[in-house]
Amino acid sequence: METIDHVILLGAIVMSLGIVLGAFSARFGVPFLLVFLAVGMLAGVDGPGGIRFSDTWLSFLVGNLALAVILLDGGLRTRLATFRVALKPSLSLATVGVLVTAGLVGVFAAWLLGIDWRLGLLLGAIVGSTDAAAVFSLLNSSGIRLKDRVASVLEIESGINDPMAIFLTLTLIEWLTAPEGLTPLGLALRLLVQFGVGGALGLGLGYCLANVLERIRVAEGLQAILLCSGGAMVFAIVQTAGGSGFLAVYLTGMLIGNRERAVTADTMRAMDGMAWLAQSAMFLLLGLLVAPHRIWEVAGPAVAVAAFLMLVARPVAVWLALLPFRFNARETGFIAWMGLRGAVPIVLALFPLLREVPQAGLLFRIAFAVVLASLLFQGTTVSLAARLARVLRPGYPEPLARSRLRGTRAPILEVMQFEVGPNAPVENVRADQLELPPRCRLMTVARDDALAVLDQTVLRAGDSVSVLAPVTSLPMLSALFQAPGRAPTWEQASHDFLLSGDALLRDVAALYGTRALAPEDAPLTLEAAMLRAFTSPPVEGDSVEIAGLPLTVTRMEGARILQVGLLLPRLEGDSGGRLWPRRRKDGGARSGEGAEAE
Repeated sequence: METIDHVILLGAIVMSLGIVLGAFSARFGVPFLLVFLAVGMLAGVDGPGGIRFSDTWLSFLVGNLALAVILLDGGLRTRLATFRVALKPSLSLATVGVLVTAGLVGVFAAWLLGIDWRLGLLLGAIVGSTDAAAVFSLLNSSGIRLKDRVASVLEIESGINDPMAIFLTLTLIEWLTAPEGLTPLGLALRLLVQFGVGGALGLGLGYCLANVLERIRVAEGLQAILLCSGGAMVFAIVQTAGGSGFLAVYLTGMLIGNRERAVTADTMRAMDGMAWLAQSAMFLLLGLLVAPHRIWEVAGPAVAVAAFLMLVARPVAVWLALLPFRFNARETGFIAWMGLRGAVPIVLALFPLLREVPQAGLLFRIAFAVVLASLLFQGTTVSLAARLARVLRPGYPEPLARSRLRGTRAPILEVMQFEVGPNAPVENVRADQLELPPRCRLMTVARDDALAVLDQTVLRAGDSVSVLAPVTSLPMLSALFQAPGRAPTWEQASHDFLLSGDALLRDVAALYGTRALAPEDAPLTLEAAMLRAFTSPPVEGDSVEIAGLPLTVTRMEGARILQVGLLLPRLEGDSGGRLWPRRRKDGGARSGEGAEAE
């Protein structure tokens, strides 16, 4: 009993230490996952903890289960609309990209380490795929908002590229241990089964699980547990059937997350906790598994392999995979730099250990070092890289509270609670005269813990305002209730004010254009002209210049451009600009969709 108590105490200390240090290190841009990995190593055989842990099978089991939970949670948060701009390039990265990365790294590693070229290719396959845990975690915790096209490609790629990496890893292991059974036709069928069975069963079982979740009402905590157990069941069934359980569980999560009544906001919060628990436990355990002094022995070649992967192999693979999809150089460069490696390469490196492949220990140590280097260099520079590549879109503060309105098949409505900020556009506006975006309704105003009478209350800083609104109106509402001076700025294209996408291009060009308008563009709206000018489906944050007008897509709904930002020509020495909504000279507030140029 005393031993059990000590194990529980030690585990709690290690987990708590990882969370506390992670929260502190996040201020300096160090990823949480790197901290958990480091804490696990410190608790291990070479660190102060001195824990001797070498159970490869248990690590493999926990790693697979944790990845299933992480991918399920990532799928829940993936919107089907993102597939409009991201599915094809993501599939290309998940197949061609992984194959090219594995091949280039394999050849380089075989030459550098002087090992069998098949072992080199096996190492390339192990580190060839990006990691869902690392990508989802960093994108969610970095505090930045990427262009939809870029963020969606990164998320979907990390969610669906595991089948190719697993296929390559298992194929090369079989080639090294029992090559006589391998045939080109057999390999092609195996790859087809990995993707085909994984995709089909993932969608089919996800549909069934979504129906169960819609019809069975239990406590929110139990619903999250039911969802996790259902996801684990999907993973196990698909793996048993020969498909990719990782692909299946990601698609299952995506299908459920896009069914409005399948999960509640409270369930999503509970799932977020489940995903963090899975990530932290997995990285702590993998950190325990490795002996740092053994990593140090291969530090030189491992750093060389990591540098080649980050600076050569991944960029070349991304460039080739995205070549047909007209991504610009900045977007391609950022996607290449965001090829984060995390738990997946470490878990894949356990395959050779379990199959007793010659020099499997060397491959494991180098893969572990590559993950450390990726999290340390790529993970800590996400924000900087996004700014340099100009792939940011504007952030907006989250409401104080939000709750989804259920029981309607209308577009998703939420009750959102905002606090009026000092000098916000709505300050000094009478509550019942507040101009809100379309389909938004003012519900209550609270001041000093009491509800105010709407037609007798002038809003002031500190008031709590509740609004019933579609979720698509959140950016506009946030702009209304925050101070203009504190408003987030566009990193990639500033604008002075916003226009409706339905505004006529000729009217705007007549006021602000610096070049003649093409005759065929004259009758078009801003939306139509911009859609013609873009070579690929636009996303929020994309910019284009028409008739000397620098125009930026600031709000979309589906494929429609609803709102456009206009940057006025600058006088010499003038670097200022204002963010909509703007104050009228009479002190009123300008709000709502479709503000026209003055």
